[in-house]
Amino acid sequence: MSGIKALFDSNALIYASQGKLDLSTYLHHYSHWGISLITYMEVLGYPFQNSDEEKLIREILQSFEILPITQTIADQVIQLRKRIKIKLPDAIIWATAYTEQHDLITYNAKDFSKLEPTITVVVPDLG
Repeated sequence: MSGIKALFDSNALIYASQGKLDLSTYLHHYSHWGISLITYMEVLGYPFQNSDEEKLIREILQSFEILPITQTIADQVIQLRKRIKIKLPDAIIWATAYTEQHDLITYNAKDFSKLEPTITVVVPDLG
């Protein structure tokens, strides 16, 4: 972990809502926690197993700043997608982390680790 700001990917938040990931380690390490607007949509659109899981994710989301998709982020997404094949949500998440200078907390490191310019990608331990 290298930065003071962290952007959380959808999968990390979903694992947290299922009790598979303890977010406190990452929330204590970073001084700022954010999610992309696309992450907000993905997480709340996830088919939760029960209402308790959905309630927990809504509580978790209250701790995060929802970062908008700005023109700068959109331009980064366009440039990235012209260079490589990448899913739109992943491109938005990468561009948000890059533009806002956040470390990216995700379980999909392979989707982000080879993108240029590079960002710091942190894969949480489910241990």
